[in-house]
Amino acid sequence: MTPFVAEIVGTFILMLLGCGVNANVVLKDTKGNSSGSWILITTGWAMAVYVAVVIASPYSGAHINPAVTVGLAAAGLFPWSSVAPYIVAQFVGAMLAAFMIWLNYRDHFNRTEDKDLKLAVFSTAPAIPNTMLNLLGEITGTFVLVFAVLFFTDATILESDSIIGLGSLGALPVALVVWSIGMSLGGTTGYSINPARDLGPRIIHALLPIKGKGTSNWMYSWIPVIGPLVGGILAALASHLLVA
Repeated sequence: MTPFVAEIVGTFILMLLGCGVNANVVLKDTKGNSSGSWILITTGWAMAVYVAVVIASPYSGAHINPAVTVGLAAAGLFPWSSVAPYIVAQFVGAMLAAFMIWLNYRDHFNRTEDKDLKLAVFSTAPAIPNTMLNLLGEITGTFVLVFAVLFFTDATILESDSIIGLGSLGALPVALVVWSIGMSLGGTTGYSINPARDLGPRIIHALLPIKGKGTSNWMYSWIPVIGPLVGGILAALASHLLVA
């Protein structure tokens, strides 16, 4: 696998399992409907990160998140020339996964009347709408993620021509970081902490013929994109100041 393909595959797996646990919890008449709720969702996303990192890390460093890619580049650990291809791959993987989740759960989408629950399978929304605080929540959560990732990369054994990344041994630690973020900081916005994770599936939601789906809440959609990017850059700056 090339790094580009690995980022597509890794992000696809992340989103297939992540949006999958969302669907299992919120859609009507699934086996997991309302059972475990937030604990099940945060655990499902953490395990999704684990599986995705294990698969993609040998080939691309398993960024699977534009905020991680930008954060690593801002820290001088990843070439800026590779940022755009990685981000494109991440969006492709996220959008393909969102489409597959709709196919797998199509009957349950049809049985679910609440349009907000249907959108929740694909993208995040604030518990209490407040632009500045919602933005702060995404910045804070992503700061923690990228700050931790930057310390994981310091321990990565590099080979010639390899892309610096988490490595397979970093799969479990980063999954635990995402789990911790979800449990501690995710209650305000649903912790997108990943622009591709939110915007890619939101676009698919807008395009799919989902019965009674309502709007895709584009007024909020910039927050889960800008917030994580800002958080990633701030984490890179903080790491540079503390470690230099």
